[in-house]
Amino acid sequence: MSGAGAVVLVAHGSRHPKAALTTHALARAVSAARPGLDVHTAYLDHAGPRPGAVLAELDAAGVPSATVVPLLLTSAYHGKVDLPAALASAREEGVRLPVRRTDVLGPVAGRVPPALLAGLRRRLDELGVDYDAVALLAAGTRDTAARRTVHEAAAALGAALGVACRAGFASGPGPRVEEVTPALRAAGARRVVCAAYFLATGVLYQSAAAAARAVGAVAVAEPLGAAPELARLILARVDAAAAQSPL
Repeated sequence: MSGAGAVVLVAHGSRHPKAALTTHALARAVSAARPGLDVHTAYLDHAGPRPGAVLAELDAAGVPSATVVPLLLTSAYHGKVDLPAALASAREEGVRLPVRRTDVLGPVAGRVPPALLAGLRRRLDELGVDYDAVALLAAGTRDTAARRTVHEAAAALGAALGVACRAGFASGPGPRVEEVTPALRAAGARRVVCAAYFLATGVLYQSAAAAARAVGAVAVAEPLGAAPELARLILARVDAAAAQSPL
């Protein structure tokens, strides 16, 4: 792939100290998967730097172009409003290098990325326990379309594993985390484990994991983090964006 210039991974950001460490680890995994690629990190909230600051530095350094990758699993408010606003602000403040923006890392147009499913399966395999159903724990969103993509991911994961899989949300509308495990057990499951539809740990992941364990989940997988499958997905998004016109 040519013409990508620098890649800027933009995470939501978190007060949890491990979240930024995970983002940096993922950036290193992307760099390792494609040696020579110039990879940077930025955050929409909490931690810094902000996307505009990173793009301004790249522009000042003479980098020919940048591809911004939203480290988001749904295209909800942060993807639809916060990130476009940050990129528009950077342009207003004088950033002139061509910038392309990729799709989010979750399902797009009804297609669940196989690499995303592989990463979720990796984390489940790491639990080392037997199970006959999966609850997919997600942060939650008021965006109906974004929430639908989480259910799509749950259905695809269940189909790949050959077990029932339902999504549960830590916040917002939709089935709550604490409802999903009992529902799966009521449907006949005996050993329910939880997959984490999170990129990094944080308050919501930890509260969702605790709620799931409290209602009988056998085990809870770690967030996707720097899984090699996620690094491959990011590179696939970068490659796909290379054919687009810059913003």
